[in-house]
Amino acid sequence: MNKRPVQIVSLLVILVLALSSINVTTRAQDKTFFGKTAKDLFPDSPTDVERNNAFNALLAANIPDGHAFGNGKTITVATQGTGARGGIVGTVHFWRPAFEAATGAKLEIVEVPSAQLATVIPADFLTGQHAFDAIITGSWYYGDNVSNGWIQPVDKFLGDKRFPEWKPDALAPAMRTLYTWGGKQYGTTDDGDAQLFYYRKDILNDAKWQGEYKKATGEDLPNPPKTWQELLKVTTFFNGKDWNGDGDPDDGISLHLKVGGQNMFHYMTLSAGFAITPAKGDDPRKVTKFNNVYWFDPDDFTAMINEPGHVAALEFLQKLAATGQKAQFGWDLGEAWDNFLGGNAIATFSWGDVGSLSQDPKRSKIQGKLGATRTLCSDTWHDRESKKMITDAKSPNCVGNTTGGSWHPTMSAFTANPELTYFWMAMVANQSINFFNSTTGWQGIDPSSSYQLFPPRGTAKVEDYTAFGFNAADAKEYITAYGENVFSFPIYETYLRIPGTPAYWNALDVRLSEAMTGQKTAKQALDAVVDDWNQTTNDLGKDKQLKLYQEAIGYTK
Repeated sequence: MNKRPVQIVSLLVILVLALSSINVTTRAQDKTFFGKTAKDLFPDSPTDVERNNAFNALLAANIPDGHAFGNGKTITVATQGTGARGGIVGTVHFWRPAFEAATGAKLEIVEVPSAQLATVIPADFLTGQHAFDAIITGSWYYGDNVSNGWIQPVDKFLGDKRFPEWKPDALAPAMRTLYTWGGKQYGTTDDGDAQLFYYRKDILNDAKWQGEYKKATGEDLPNPPKTWQELLKVTTFFNGKDWNGDGDPDDGISLHLKVGGQNMFHYMTLSAGFAITPAKGDDPRKVTKFNNVYWFDPDDFTAMINEPGHVAALEFLQKLAATGQKAQFGWDLGEAWDNFLGGNAIATFSWGDVGSLSQDPKRSKIQGKLGATRTLCSDTWHDRESKKMITDAKSPNCVGNTTGGSWHPTMSAFTANPELTYFWMAMVANQSINFFNSTTGWQGIDPSSSYQLFPPRGTAKVEDYTAFGFNAADAKEYITAYGENVFSFPIYETYLRIPGTPAYWNALDVRLSEAMTGQKTAKQALDAVVDDWNQTTNDLGKDKQLKLYQEAIGYTK
């Protein structure tokens, strides 16, 4: 048989594929965006891959010409200060050149230390300086910003073809709630926070370790754990063992527990299953005096944070943290992530950043080894109505969360350039750009919308993620878990969005640290939180706070 024609055809196929590959990688280099090349717009990208992916996302966004709004003008955006490649603010730095190219405007960025956001932003409004056209803050700032009239809705701009297209309806319902107030759209798509459970799939799947666990405990290794109580058994077993083979003892858990390091979010996620119960009847999510409440009693605004479910949760967190390093009590967010990403901990629970950062070979040793599930349930919880602690391992209490900031832009009610400000807000919210942002890890942008989730929760495909360098198996674990976390729980922890929320949460942060470091018992620490919260409530007015709280959580007698 003459093989030469076959060989020629094969060579032609290889050549076509090679040329196609070259076309994909050089597409960003061959085109311009309002006269700017990829290198012009993304000069600080550390790799050509990131630069080209970003530029291709920008081209796909079909950004309209905004010079009619922007020529010669300047807008200022304020957000938390973590640097040009830091979480949340990094997105503003990264896309600034593209915004300026599309509009002829200038974008100034004011970075505020995270701990000072609750004072700097209100001070700007209260003193009438109005230095900021847009602010990017966590969703918990809505209580102050909306009730004081500091930010304005953007509904009047939605659907206007003069601005970049984005899709409010694509936001998962639990996320869109955090971008709106009173039925009005205030925020544009950016970050979507919820905490997942992450674990080392390769270790829990290892027959050797399954056998060792069985030998030591007499039980099968939970793979993966479904409850917090199962997790504690797993982390207790693995803590101190050299299960990664590096010659050093390794950790069971990796947590960020430093004051000012967002440790209160760990507690919120874990404690939900200990402290919240579903309503009886056809609607388990109905808010009643006893059910689907977490922060305050909806009848009289009595703080609930020191009730038995919360105390049990904090006592449990103390035990769980003991299955990791003592250094955790001084770790901030990044340090806890890096310990897990570096292959030194069996598990963590945190935001979607872990899923995307696990794909960064410069920061992660666990690509291809990631396991992820929705947030864990609790087999022990407090029933407020009966005033009893319940234990049921067969039917644990499962409570979802949108724990975190879900950081996103809102527009100042006092901006002199509302069209230009909205142009920037909508541009960053564009589907193509937002999807890219959520894949980088370093930007701190987590999935929020249907185009980032897999069916049946959304429309994304595994290939959408592997195109950005994800391991296919890791993408399936991470994104599937995110969709389940946002959609599948019978009930969800209510999000606190009333005036004074930063003060309430800061007090919780400080007192939790006192418990975690042994300065106070769990009950003493939470009693102290109640005292702190009562002071904040008295300062703001209890009746006013109660009314806003009832509205925020949807409670009616």
